[in-house]
Amino acid sequence: MLMSSERNSGSEAKLHYGPNGFRVLRTGQHVVCGVSGRAIPLEELRYWSVHHQEAYASAEFATQRLKP
Repeated sequence: MLMSSERNSGSEAKLHYGPNGFRVLRTGQHVVCGVSGRAIPLEELRYWSVHHQEAYASAEFATQRLKP
């Protein structure tokens, strides 16, 4: 859970995505979906690619991006 002091209202966070979670490199309120370009609030981030180091707004977008 993110504490309110860790949020930077309206700004994009920079994350390093790992296999079991992510590490915050730059605080912010959201990240951008690598497929749709949609802002994803950090509290709602569930899908990402360790290999591509990008986030996805939904399982459908993740599947779309990771298709061979």
